[in-house]
Amino acid sequence: MGIYSLITGRRGPSGFGSASTAEEVTKGIDATHLTAIITGGTGGIGMETARVLTKRGAHVVIGARNMGAAENAKAEILRQNANARVTLLYLDLSSFKSIKAFVNDFHALHLPLNLLINNAGLMFCPYQLSDDGIELQFATNHIGHFLLTNLLLDTMKTTAKTSGVEGRILNISSIAHIYTYQEGIQFDSINDISCYSDKKSYGQSKLANILHANELSRQLQEEGVNITVNSVHPGLILTNLFQHTALLMRFLKFFSFYLWKNIPQGAATTCYVALHPSLKGVTGKYFADCNEVNPTKLARDDTLAQNLWDFSVKLTNSVSKKNYLGFEDAS
Repeated sequence: MGIYSLITGRRGPSGFGSASTAEEVTKGIDATHLTAIITGGTGGIGMETARVLTKRGAHVVIGARNMGAAENAKAEILRQNANARVTLLYLDLSSFKSIKAFVNDFHALHLPLNLLINNAGLMFCPYQLSDDGIELQFATNHIGHFLLTNLLLDTMKTTAKTSGVEGRILNISSIAHIYTYQEGIQFDSINDISCYSDKKSYGQSKLANILHANELSRQLQEEGVNITVNSVHPGLILTNLFQHTALLMRFLKFFSFYLWKNIPQGAATTCYVALHPSLKGVTGKYFADCNEVNPTKLARDDTLAQNLWDFSVKLTNSVSKKNYLGFEDAS
């Protein structure tokens, strides 16, 4: 799916393309038996994903840092669909303490878990460390979702086994994964302010999203678990994600309007990969414009993916004396 397809909206092998909307790609799908968690579902493509999933009958749990925005999002979803099932839970992905509390709160609901959509993120922010001492974009976009996914994985495995319904995990990545540091992931200098680039650090975190999905997919296939893991590029959409470069992005959009999507189009690929029956058993893939595409060579590097997994485990374990993931540190 190249520039021509993006501009023209030409449909790919899936039958959908860049002009397809989230409602279109899920038309006729019954999701009433599914429970989904969406991080950052308070606005933009996250909220649209939550709205469409509830429209198809799913029970959606939104993890949100801004609970005021979350309440507004829920009210709007219910305004459009009085029968929507939406639950709000506080979640700050830059904080291990918050992630653990969110998982505990979710478990207290005694719900199954069929879908996990790792959607929330930061983009192009100035250098900053999280409360746990990790560069903020890497902490929020990758490490937070890495920890959250692993803490929820047993629930997803149990749900898939007892229900017989395939579980699906989605990491929302970006075409920005092509613009990262030379080595892909700066394992030895994640927090080094002297070589920090807000753009490359964002690209690094989006590359990490793909590598994480690929390695987790490999592990689950090896275990024979009925859960797929894929990554998604939603497209260029002017949302709050651009808060740190809003003026620049509006300027660029003026000269490249034909490359940008609206929010219903931006949520289409996420909803397609989350719900469409044609993707049953499809795992470890990268999607854009509702079609499978090839990411960069670095994003397809299995060794880099395994190294990132090991690094992420050690990093999460080093933050606290308590081993959140239950893994042993081999070092």
